[in-house]
Amino acid sequence: MTASLPLSGKRALVTGGSRGIGAAIARQLAADGADVAITYEKSADRAEALAAELRALGRKAVAIQADAGSTDGPARAVEGAVEGLGGIDILVNNAGVAGGTLFADQSLDEIDALLNVNIRGVILTTKAALPHIGAGGRIISISSVLADRVPFGGVTVYSASKSALQAFTLGLSRELGPKGITVNLVKPGATDTDMNPADGPNAPGMLPSISLGRYGQPHEIASAVAFLAGPGAGYITGTGILVDGGVGA
Repeated sequence: MTASLPLSGKRALVTGGSRGIGAAIARQLAADGADVAITYEKSADRAEALAAELRALGRKAVAIQADAGSTDGPARAVEGAVEGLGGIDILVNNAGVAGGTLFADQSLDEIDALLNVNIRGVILTTKAALPHIGAGGRIISISSVLADRVPFGGVTVYSASKSALQAFTLGLSRELGPKGITVNLVKPGATDTDMNPADGPNAPGMLPSISLGRYGQPHEIASAVAFLAGPGAGYITGTGILVDGGVGA
């Protein structure tokens, strides 16, 4: 008899899931047996191709256009996931934007984008999803190693937005614990994606602080998310997993 996969029968919504870490998370959750909805802002072709890839594994998969930074995008994402999958058991708040500008030089538009996507988008998506998540549900948000320490300038508001997710996670874990729902963070370090490539201009300054001496790969972040989403993490809530190659050591 073939053993069932750890997430068989589960339904996951991964925001910002069309590329990079989000796409790796979607692939890993599907490989573990979950049906998956992903959201995208502009990359429709890429998102639809990923959804087709997941369906080829025998999973239900849908791609939903939803801007996490808008006022109606989070609700649209949840509605699309519920319609396409029949419900939500796992919410992965992955959609995010980065900033690389000194605070004194940052425009209001840049600040608004960081706060609207990285904080408000997570809060609104989670609020919209809560009526659909029952006992045994999982809420996992992607934070950053920069929520704990800021070793260089140019990321002040970004770091603040990721740090805010920690307080949100702590508070929500208290509220949802009695309902059997866990709430956790995954905090990546430098990860090789198109936003921060391992051979990009930021790498020489970052590599010396990484104990393992290399950038992480998206699938390594996805493995941590899959663990928190799975049955082995049922007694873990209100905390975060650092996946940073030792930056925080």
